[in-house]
Amino acid sequence: MQNIININNINKTLKNASKSSIDSILSKALNFKELKPDEIAVLLNIEDKKNLKKIYATAKKIKEIIFGKRIVLFAPLYVSNECINDCLYCGFRRSNKSASRITLPLSKIVEQAKILEHTGYKRILLVASENPKKVTISYLASAVKEIYKNTSIHIVHLNSAPFNIDGFKKLHNSGLGVYQLFQETYHPETYFYMHPGETEKDYYLRITAMDRAIKGGIKDVGIGALFGLYDYKFETMALIFHSRHLEKKFGSSAHTISVPRLRPAENTPVQKTKYNLSDEEFKKVVAVLRIAVPAAGIVISTRESAKLRNTIITLGASQISAGSRTSPCGYSSETGKRWLEQFSIDDNRPLDKVIQDMIHHGVIPSLCTTCYRIGRTGKTFTLKAYEGQIKNFCLPNALLTLKEYSLDNASLQTAKICDKMINKYIKNIKKYKLPDNLNLKIEQIINGKRDIYY
Repeated sequence: MQNIININNINKTLKNASKSSIDSILSKALNFKELKPDEIAVLLNIEDKKNLKKIYATAKKIKEIIFGKRIVLFAPLYVSNECINDCLYCGFRRSNKSASRITLPLSKIVEQAKILEHTGYKRILLVASENPKKVTISYLASAVKEIYKNTSIHIVHLNSAPFNIDGFKKLHNSGLGVYQLFQETYHPETYFYMHPGETEKDYYLRITAMDRAIKGGIKDVGIGALFGLYDYKFETMALIFHSRHLEKKFGSSAHTISVPRLRPAENTPVQKTKYNLSDEEFKKVVAVLRIAVPAAGIVISTRESAKLRNTIITLGASQISAGSRTSPCGYSSETGKRWLEQFSIDDNRPLDKVIQDMIHHGVIPSLCTTCYRIGRTGKTFTLKAYEGQIKNFCLPNALLTLKEYSLDNASLQTAKICDKMINKYIKNIKKYKLPDNLNLKIEQIINGKRDIYY
């Protein structure tokens, strides 16, 4: 962990990076050879359009080698906005007295999950504020179990405060899929400034949470940084080396790497900083992460605009949220109270529209959850990804879940668009190297069978 905690040392490399051949670095990446820190720094320092296009093209190629043309869709479900922390950029900060607070009872969590289920989601991410008295391990584990018991949601992920190993064991036993926690910023001085009252111990407990989660049995973990709090090149390098630490210690890279950008939040003192990065810089971050951590799922949230997200899904991203709400009870239209939101979003498209736009851009929307349920997780997933096997499951499973969505949830217009894409792949099974019996499985879905996968 020393390399990660002292990651600020790597920032010096950015200034001293050699001007080695960009083509040579990208060729090395395409062969899945680990890039050195100075090679990553070279890519991060590129600003001319010609070489940026090379980076984007390489990221796209690597993403399609690993995952194919599919993009996984999910939705966040906020269970609490009652928080003990006072993070300067977060709407949930305890000093914000502007709106109502709540920690949802289990019945309300299930109610929200059912709304998402009826929309078409099979994968949801529970998001919890930090409140040890109310958002306990038992509460979160029970929420996971109740969702599985009362809905057809196939996999539940969690973004919450860090726990000890025994706590993670309880979460693992509940059937949790991915445990996700963002360091927010890996730069210690900025971390302490942005999180008043927190100590070096808190920074350390947060940055080591993934080690404890994996030791507790959770094989897939997700890391992230809030871009805009500190220098984007530094944060990108830190994420890469955090993931490498996990891969070297446990055999699997970070399952997901999230790259949210700082967005306005109600009554927060930090809504913009000198480190806010441009859209072009943000695209470069996504591409470099894909190049440097090929097997990770790069996650783009609804903090970004629809226009930018439609571009980024072709540059290396592999997972996106859609139709998101960032407050508890956010998916209920009948609620009389305005529950406090964590931050404002920029992409307000519903899932149906997002799926339309993805297909328009040649990307296969995927609602697949198979890997978690049949053991393609952790080290197994990482190895199969590098061997080029994961996409052999991803593509057909994406088409199968898209057919389910077309029949059960899509608008008439979207259903036609989905079916057109599905039929294109079915008619060209050999060309796309899809299983010979895919058309038979599609027929089974048409005839009423559900949850079919490879």
